[in-house]
Amino acid sequence: MTTTDWFWILHPALAVVVIYPLIGMVVRLAWQTRQRRVAKVKHPPVVGRDHSDLGRWLAAGVVLLVLIALTVVIVSKEPLADFAGGTARATQLFIVLLGTVASLIALWRSKAAPLRLSFSLITWVGVLTLGAQPEVWRLSDNPLSPAFWQSHYWAGVAVTGLMLFSLAARPEILRDLRLRRLHVTASVLAALLFVMQGITGTRDLLEIPLSWQKPAVYACDFVLKRCP
Repeated sequence: MTTTDWFWILHPALAVVVIYPLIGMVVRLAWQTRQRRVAKVKHPPVVGRDHSDLGRWLAAGVVLLVLIALTVVIVSKEPLADFAGGTARATQLFIVLLGTVASLIALWRSKAAPLRLSFSLITWVGVLTLGAQPEVWRLSDNPLSPAFWQSHYWAGVAVTGLMLFSLAARPEILRDLRLRRLHVTASVLAALLFVMQGITGTRDLLEIPLSWQKPAVYACDFVLKRCP
């Protein structure tokens, strides 16, 4: 494996080692928090706080994981000398990446609700902007196509938006019952999307050849399923 190949497995490796264990902990703490609040089960009082704190780390981790994936794909798709758009486009994309990371940090540290809302939207727009680049492979961009709903990319974008919502609305979720119920609904949807991501991510990994294999593999006819 080359250095490029190692960069390509960075995203799934971090997902398996960091993100999915965090999901398990957050879901378990969420269930314990609900049992303690609704069913009056005598769980430790700290379960709610731990759920909230780990949820913040999960949300930020998901956003960073997506940014890592998009960056690796864009940078390594072609040799740097053949990068479409040259230095000017590369600089623009780098600024978008830095701005997105800076916005995520600002979201993490902001206290005022308008600022949290603004920075969450800016972060999501940054993710969408990087994801819209031609180097990023998507099964389909047409919501009316079945392939769209099987896309690892679009499910990732959706779950990123849900994570940013939870991160931005965290103080209000703790205080407002309606937002708490909305948060529960969003979390259930996010859990389903994470399951889907595990399946589609594994599927896509099977379709990505090592860098030295790409010339031979991409010379094949994928419609007729024949190789020269």
